[in-house]
Amino acid sequence: METKRHRQQMNLLVDSLADHWRGRDDVCVEGNMAVYFSETQARNNDFRAPDVFVVLDTVKKERKSWVVWEEEGRTPDLVIELTSPSTEAVDRGKKKHVYARLLRVPMYVIYDPFSAALEGWALGSHGSYELVALDADGRLPCPQLGLSLGVRTGTFQETEAPWLRWFADGRVVPHSSELVGGAQAERAVALQHAEAAELRARDAERRLREVERRAEEAEQRAREAEERVAEAARSRD
Repeated sequence: METKRHRQQMNLLVDSLADHWRGRDDVCVEGNMAVYFSETQARNNDFRAPDVFVVLDTVKKERKSWVVWEEEGRTPDLVIELTSPSTEAVDRGKKKHVYARLLRVPMYVIYDPFSAALEGWALGSHGSYELVALDADGRLPCPQLGLSLGVRTGTFQETEAPWLRWFADGRVVPHSSELVGGAQAERAVALQHAEAAELRARDAERRLREVERRAEEAEQRAREAEERVAEAARSRD
C-alpha cells in the first residue's frame, strides 16, 4: 500500500463490510489478496491484488488467495483500487483492462484517499466499462451489493480524513470501533445523567431537611410563646 492512510482506508472498507455481513456465509470480502485467473498466470506468479474486492454467491472461508478455477469460475463482483499519483496510470489503464476483459468484474471503483476523488464504472454489454454517475447525495450506487459508496469526513484510527464508506439505506455502515466508541459514549452520557440526577436528589434532600429544621424551630418558638403567655396569665391571677 502507498501510505498509512491507504492501509487504513482498505481496512475500514473491508472490516466494516465484513461486520455488516457477519451473519452471511455466501460472501467474500478481502483486501490486498492475490487473484489468479489463469494457470499460466499462476506459474509466472503474475497476479492482481485488488486493494478491496467483494465476491457474492460463494462460500465464506479462510483463503490465502483467490484462484478463479478453484472457485467454480467465480470472479469478484466489485473491485476497489485506492489510487495515488504514482499508481493512477496503471489503475486506469492495465488494471482496468484486466478487470473488464479478463475477470469481467461487474463494477470497478477508483478512490484517492487524499483528494477524495471517487469514480466508478459498470461493465457494459460490449464488455467495456461505462462511467456510473453519482446519485443526488454524491454517492456511487453499487446495485450488485445493495449498497452505495460515499465519502464522509471523520476520524478513523486517529486520522482525520475524507474516508470512503459503505452506505446501507442511506446510513453509513459503521466500523466495529465506531460501535464500541458509540457504546462508550452512550454509557458516559448515561453516567453523567445519573450523576446529575443523584446531585439533584441530594440537593432536594438537603432542602427538605432545611425546611423540616425551620419548621421544628418555628414550632419550638410557638410553644415557647404559648408558655410565656400562660405564665403571664398565671402571674396576673
